[in-house]
Amino acid sequence: MRIAPLWLLVTLQATVSAASLVVEIVAGRMLAPYVGMSLYTWTSVIAVVLAGFSVGHWWGGRLAERPVPRALTATGWALLAAAATTALAGLALRAAAGPVLTALPHPVGGITALTLAAFFLPSVFAGIPAPVLTQVSLTGTARQGHALGAMFAAGAVGAIFGTLLAGFVFISWLGSVWTLAVVTAVYLAGAALCLVLARRFGAVQATTLAGIAALALYAATSPGPCTIESRYFCLKTVDVSADPARPTRAMVIDHMVHGISAEDAPEVMFTDHAAMLDALARLRAPDTAFSSFLIGGGNYALPRAFASRGQTAITVAEIDPAVTALAARDFWFDPQTAQVLHSDARRALRSDPTRYDIVVGDAFTDTAVPQHLVTREFFELVRQRMTPQGSYLMNVIDYADRMQAAGSLVATLREVFPVVEVWTEARRPAPGERIVMILVAGQSETPTNSFTVPAPERTTFAALGPAFVDQLADIGTLLTDDYAPIDRLVGPRD
Repeated sequence: MRIAPLWLLVTLQATVSAASLVVEIVAGRMLAPYVGMSLYTWTSVIAVVLAGFSVGHWWGGRLAERPVPRALTATGWALLAAAATTALAGLALRAAAGPVLTALPHPVGGITALTLAAFFLPSVFAGIPAPVLTQVSLTGTARQGHALGAMFAAGAVGAIFGTLLAGFVFISWLGSVWTLAVVTAVYLAGAALCLVLARRFGAVQATTLAGIAALALYAATSPGPCTIESRYFCLKTVDVSADPARPTRAMVIDHMVHGISAEDAPEVMFTDHAAMLDALARLRAPDTAFSSFLIGGGNYALPRAFASRGQTAITVAEIDPAVTALAARDFWFDPQTAQVLHSDARRALRSDPTRYDIVVGDAFTDTAVPQHLVTREFFELVRQRMTPQGSYLMNVIDYADRMQAAGSLVATLREVFPVVEVWTEARRPAPGERIVMILVAGQSETPTNSFTVPAPERTTFAALGPAFVDQLADIGTLLTDDYAPIDRLVGPRD
């Protein structure tokens, strides 16, 4: 005799599967403020979560050998454990981040260990119910093939819905911590159902359930690392003012500073890359009223500086509206001074034939430029959107003793542009230092090979010699839409 109707078991299986996939998607989002959002992040998340599911399925298979009431009771307790560890995942992540990343500075090891600390146990406990529920569905029926197929399909369909709900609904509307609170509630409901079906739901179980619900509420209302959590990023405003009367703020996107601005100094750049982009744009522009297209807004320091000098033909492609809103709220950017396109830059350039004197590439996912913005095909599109005297300026980060990413970008840009320059601070970098460079591509050379500007202290930047740039191109890999391993080329260091 079956202890529960098949439709109920199928529904429970699908719901638990959906909840577990929501946690997997949220894991990547929650790791970003500590380690960024990169290929290494998602690889670690997927591997750790699948490892947890595997352990849980094995454990659940052992539990499924018990008599049905005992198996369902154990499953109920497993779901209570899944609820508790899910509720605590955010707090565990915050507590573990400092010690783990200090002990394991290598990105791959640090990211993997941090993912294990926060999301392995929730995955283990969420993997336990599937074998038990499947075994229960086969009890007391002659149509075991029908029941088995329904349970496997329920797991797959639940995973699909969980992925869609996490990406399109929960994170966008609730944020990561409240999404985990919802998943905790789902696990608690599933636990209660299993215990009721096993006739083991009593005062102890009810008290445990209430305690975990209170824990989830506490975790959801605890201060997190984000000022704003958008659909794309964890955004934070940090006050870095030396003088409270002269406000200066940094915008942190995920775990990296993406710009610093001062209220009373819109034309002063506070980072090397912004100082170089600003100066090179003016050096290479055909006139002072040049038109510009900026890929990535950040804290909008560059368009703010352009507007302060009277330029009006400013277009910014910033995929995240929350970044623009935060720049207007906290970084003194006036949205009326620029045309802001909340769109992927490649899509924006492809859909509008307008040509620009200066195109600036300053979009990053972690320390690497997104793959679709580093390829020969993209650079060909950029060239088509530039005026005959136009220039493309691109922010690049690489290690001084590797330069594989910079070399690959130089080699790829040379496929499209006759002149490619590499600019950086005019000093010898320390061994293994991560350095910031600006690649310049166009029809002609920059009229000077060095300049000195505030950054915010006066700093001299220079173009690397042609022979060195040739050496970079020789070690580079041609990047195309079919093959652009920019994450691997940037790092981590061996």
